[in-house]
Amino acid sequence: MKIKLYFFLPMLILSLIGAVSCANSRNNKIEETEETTKKEIPVPAFNADSAYTYIKKQTDFGPRVPNTAAHRNCSEYLIGQMNKFGAKVITQNADLVAWDGKVLKSTNIIGSYNPENQKRILLCAHWDSRPYADNDPDKKKHRTPIDGANDGASGVGVLMEIARQIQLKQPPLGIDIIFFDSEDYGTPQFEKTNGNIEDTWCLGAQYWGRRPHVDGYHARFGILLDMVGGKNSTFYYEGFSRETASSPMKKIWKEAHKAGFGNYFIKQDGGYVTDDHNYVYQYAHIPCVDIINYDPTCQQSSFGPTWHTVNDTFENIDINTLKAVGQTVMNVIYKEQ
Repeated sequence: MKIKLYFFLPMLILSLIGAVSCANSRNNKIEETEETTKKEIPVPAFNADSAYTYIKKQTDFGPRVPNTAAHRNCSEYLIGQMNKFGAKVITQNADLVAWDGKVLKSTNIIGSYNPENQKRILLCAHWDSRPYADNDPDKKKHRTPIDGANDGASGVGVLMEIARQIQLKQPPLGIDIIFFDSEDYGTPQFEKTNGNIEDTWCLGAQYWGRRPHVDGYHARFGILLDMVGGKNSTFYYEGFSRETASSPMKKIWKEAHKAGFGNYFIKQDGGYVTDDHNYVYQYAHIPCVDIINYDPTCQQSSFGPTWHTVNDTFENIDINTLKAVGQTVMNVIYKEQ
């Protein structure tokens, strides 16, 4: 028995080595194939001209303030376009109470792609515009509604172009695009109050966060686009995103630099912003990154000179900024496995 044992042991070892070698070879081939597949996933080119057109269409309606004809007409347009782009469209209609007690007839618009896929990414922006130009240098204009070309329409325009591209080529993961309503109806600067004013903003996101369009909805992470079309825009690490969505945030900025957009996406800390992403995380528990213009050199506002002024118009939209943001987001969602 011992002789046979010693006789077969080298053979057994050689057989095991051969088996391991073959297994390693197969595993290496599988890994190489998977790696090759990952590298070969083509990312569509973001068409900034198209996004530019979608922004113009929104601003042509006029200020999209809740309870106005412009708001209703724009809602119909956005719903129609998302249907045209092949999304499964769901609308959330709700009566939301503003800071002054006014009831806002609000509509969140959700477009889903590949809804059966459990692995999902959330993309979002707000589509309403502010009823007050309360940061305008001219105090006489503080109660004037703004066009919101950058603050509202730019993020929606970028996501509409991404939706059009998704219809043509589906990314590996399921994608949900949400246009939040009643984001910009927060307490104006001219209103003196001692109460908590933060929760008077982002009413549509608060509503969705408590009542997602799908029971038990979850996404791997979210990306919020807010003020992503202004001239000379720069996007810093927003504070709340850095604390709650650090990994996807760094992934986004890395992709931006790889694509040559490092002059837009600055790898430095910016300020904390009360925005839709706060409530996406607070209520739906989804880490969400806010890509939002931050200008530490602007004396009028760190959000840029047109923020909440009558000058937030289509003429101040920059197609190059749209390209930087749109292509970066597409690179992220198409490379996610």
